[in-house]
Amino acid sequence: MKKSLALTVVLFALATVLMASGMAEPQNEAIYPKRAITMIVPYGAGGTTDLSGRQLAIQMEKHLGKSITVINQGGASGSIGARTVLDAKPDGYTILFTAESLGTQRVMGLSDMSYADFTPIMVVVNDPKVIVVNKNSPYKSLADLVADIKARPGKVKMSYTGPGGSGHVQSLIYNKLGMQMALTAYPGGSDCILAVLGNQVDFTNSNFSTVTGYLENGDLRLLGISEQNRLASYPDVPTLAEVVSGSEVYLSNPFTPLSLLVDKDVPQEIVAILKDAAQKSVQEEGWKAFVASNSLDKLYEKYPTEEKMRTFFKDWESLVSWMLYDSGAAKISPEKFGISKLTY
Repeated sequence: MKKSLALTVVLFALATVLMASGMAEPQNEAIYPKRAITMIVPYGAGGTTDLSGRQLAIQMEKHLGKSITVINQGGASGSIGARTVLDAKPDGYTILFTAESLGTQRVMGLSDMSYADFTPIMVVVNDPKVIVVNKNSPYKSLADLVADIKARPGKVKMSYTGPGGSGHVQSLIYNKLGMQMALTAYPGGSDCILAVLGNQVDFTNSNFSTVTGYLENGDLRLLGISEQNRLASYPDVPTLAEVVSGSEVYLSNPFTPLSLLVDKDVPQEIVAILKDAAQKSVQEEGWKAFVASNSLDKLYEKYPTEEKMRTFFKDWESLVSWMLYDSGAAKISPEKFGISKLTY
């Protein structure tokens, strides 16, 4: 009895020492994340970035063990939402899911931010650009639309998400091919679609994931694909390269790369946890089904390491920034920011 009592006293004393030193604390209490995470999508709800970001958030929650709240904060071609992430505490609880405009904001004079201000968690997907019209549009084919744009320079109306965005870059490609449209800017991709549905514009260069429902119910008509290859889900719809000679040289670049990023000052141990969760998330069946149904290009397979992601951002920024500047669309020369020129 005395031995048992003595052993109990010794064990109690040892536990007290361990608790005082912090050694007895459950290890998972010290590991990120301890609370919910906020994902900023710097564009309006319903667009390609929003849809893809929300789907990725659903999958990442499974591997992080905490909820991810998606907040849409559109405006100024994504610069307002991106600034929110940099203004937040760099602790990994405010993350950014953005499209490509972060690579053009400086030359467009919208902000002083670039990809260099962030650490990439994953270059996620590219959403194919497609050309759509209202179901009642007089344009029955891509050839019809192209012919009318050439016949009436500056008269055919196209909606886009603002200067420096992927739709703007698409219009510059058209310009290089001898086509001039009348451009009308809207806050987000879904707004551009609504403009087509409401006959405010004649067509838009949308992201495929945002128009699938409208195509299925017949409200929109798919005229063409602004990619090198036709879509498996619409094999009879031609690419721009098939209709407009010379356009193929511009279509190899992913014009709508969507990426998951954090402030560059977020600690590396937190970055590693987020990267692991993202990598596991894209292996989930729900994510795979989302990618397949929207014909998304899996950039995470092409750029799996941070080095490759940063090289991709650098090359993309050079290609598109100089295209914008050479066309007169960008206010500031890429040279000011040390952006070397790649040929295109």
